Amino acid sequence: MVRGMEVSWARRVTRRYAQDRSAEGVFRHVVGARTYSGPVPVGGGRMTADALIAEYDVVGHTPDAFASVVEMAALVAAVPMATINILTTDQQHQVATFGFDASICARSDSMCVASVESQAPVVVADASQDTRFAANPFVTGELGDVRFYATHPLVTPSGVVIGTLCVFDTVPRELDDQQEQALLGLADRLVDILELTRRTHDLDVALQEMSGLRDELRRSNEHLSAFAGQVSHDLVGPLATVTMALGVLDDELDNASEPSPSMVSSVQAGLRGADRMETLIRDVLAFARVGGSLRREPTDLSLLARAAGQALGLE
Repeated sequence: MVRGMEVSWARRVTRRYAQDRSAEGVFRHVVGARTYSGPVPVGGGRMTADALIAEYDVVGHTPDAFASVVEMAALVAAVPMATINILTTDQQHQVATFGFDASICARSDSMCVASVESQAPVVVADASQDTRFAANPFVTGELGDVRFYATHPLVTPSGVVIGTLCVFDTVPRELDDQQEQALLGLADRLVDILELTRRTHDLDVALQEMSGLRDELRRSNEHLSAFAGQVSHDLVGPLATVTMALGVLDDELDNASEPSPSMVSSVQAGLRGADRMETLIRDVLAFARVGGSLRREPTDLSLLARAAGQALGLE
């Protein structure tokens, strides 16, 4: 009975809106498509429902957990049918269903608009006797034969309602307080799932970006090490020549009968500078090698100050 009803229901929805594809705001098959490419701020920096729906990417990419939640909702309410509806500006998307096939309809035909606009649950024992729904095509038989109807809004952390968790039946019935509280809790869990999915996606994107930056930094360090090694090697030859020349000059000054004090001082300063340069090049080469690392050791600053003074001819 339920299976025959759900098939005829899906056929009626499809037949009616397939006839009105050209009308603005009426049926268009957009499952898997995004209406917006990103958040659209409205007054006070708050996002619209359509922008949040696009950001959650729930239409066409429904989280797997939704199927379990909608089935649980039907069991809790003891009804044959349940659905998770996402409402955009002009459409209602049944992104997960239990007991019937999902479809898309115009927002103007949705029974859940009342809950979305009031941001509160709506529970009706017999929709055909309720003035809000008696003329609705899902009640009159045009799209469905809903009698018992209960829906709970999906309210995001920012306070925007993007859809509903809806349970219904073709016969009148009631819900007790425990059932209503359970359905309210399930609606909240649906929003938690959406938030977790979005944050997980954002984290994955951030990790990918960090991985890219890490790889780029590694490549940059490799190029820098290669450059430092090449430059250091290029300096070894000229430095050896300078050191040799200074050594020869120093020997000549030692053999001179009356060497110029300033000349001796300059040569000695040059030799000390060459020695420091050789040590620096050796350290750079060691650091530039694969796996090289900085070596920290205690340093006597007074010795460095004295050496700097000597190099400048202050001593």
